[in-house]
Formats: sequence, C-alpha cells, structure tokens
Amino acid sequence: MTNKVALVTGGSRGIGAATALRLAEDGFDVAVTYVRGKEAADEVVRRIEALGRRGVAVRADAADADEAAGAVSATVEGLGRLDVLVNNAGVGVLGPLEGLTLDDVDRVLAVNVRGVFLASQAAASAMGEGGRIVTIGTCMAKRVPGPGGTLYAMSKSALIGLTKALARELGGRGITANVVHPGPIDTDLNPADGPYAAGQAQLTALGRFGTADEVARTVAHLAGPAAAYVTGAELAVDGGHAA
Repeated sequence: MTNKVALVTGGSRGIGAATALRLAEDGFDVAVTYVRGKEAADEVVRRIEALGRRGVAVRADAADADEAAGAVSATVEGLGRLDVLVNNAGVGVLGPLEGLTLDDVDRVLAVNVRGVFLASQAAASAMGEGGRIVTIGTCMAKRVPGPGGTLYAMSKSALIGLTKALARELGGRGITANVVHPGPIDTDLNPADGPYAAGQAQLTALGRFGTADEVARTVAHLAGPAAAYVTGAELAVDGGHAA
C-alpha cells in the first residue's frame, strides 16, 4: 500500500507506538499524537522514517475537544490525506467506587469517549472510500475480574456501541469501524514484571501477558485490504481473558 496515511492517537509509546511502526512496515505514512512525550513521539517518527515512510508527531490532548478533532486536520495538512484512524489514546483511573471524584469521571470520559467520538467524526469527514477506523478498547469491557475498574470499564464499554454505530453509518462509503480489546499487555504502564502482573496473567487462558506488537498486528490487519469485509466487530487480543 503506497500513499496511504494513518493517524495513531497516543502513538508515542506502548500499543500506539507498536501500531504506528507496524503500519509503517505495511507501507503507511503515519502521524502519531502525544501530550507530554515529545521526545518519545519524535523517536517513533525517526523509526517510521527509517522504514522509508513519512512520519509526523502532533501534540494533541484527547481531553481537549478542539485538539482531539484537530489531530485529524494536522494529519491531513502534514501528510496530505487520511485513510486510517487508530483511536489508541486513553487513560485509566482505577480504584474503589467511593473514591472516584467528579474530576476523575470527567477526565476519563473526555479522553476515552468524547475524544474518540470527535476524532472519528473528523476522520469520517476526511476519509475517502474504503477508510478504516480502529479503536482500542479493553478486555475489561467484556469481563471485569475484580473491584476497582468501574469507571475505566464503563468508558471503554461505550466504544463498543460507538463502533457498531459507526459501522452502520459509514458502511455505505466502504469505511469500516472495529474495536480491538487487548488483555494484559506488557507496556511501561503495566509491565509484565510489575507488582500486579502475576494475578493479571493468571486471569488469561494462556497464563501470560501479551506484547504490544501482538495487538499491533491485529490492528494492522483491520487497517489493510484483507479486512475489507470486517466491520462493527469486536476482536479480542487478550490471551483468553474473556474465555
């Protein structure tokens, strides 16, 4: 695929960075957004360019309505078009229900739900025939194994309804919308050797953490021509967490 452009929100690290690089390997030019990790985002861009593709880093906070949608405009301005949106940026606030504040609720919903909606809305306007919208959910949208995940699970569950509605609304233009639910994934925010890792691994059928690249491969498949008939779907990359 040449002259195709993807935008990966939250693409400076973890699943986002792995996805950006996988898409570059598949021939996409890639824009990544970041909030504070400019150096990390610039490094991802350097690696994209080392693969022979164009890359651009865009500072955009998904919690800011203008910036969430503006990342799409910045991508089109910098790379000329938009074919794929990967809604990866997200925040997780975990803790007892009674300890969650209104600020926690507003922040999580602004990033995980409103920001995804606004980016998808802007992307749908910018995309031509056959575009792709892939959203990163969570295994906790399908199974919450213990207390403390109320707010996070609620926010990510909203993405299922959004994805199915986008699939119906945009299907006539050949644009697909799908959601990928990762399980425990080895990242700097949730390392496989962290203090809570053993319990998370035991909740999976495979008994281990996944890697960011394992998630990225599924996202890249959904972004490519082989998945043209897959839309409105939920795909679990969770090691059997929901089994």
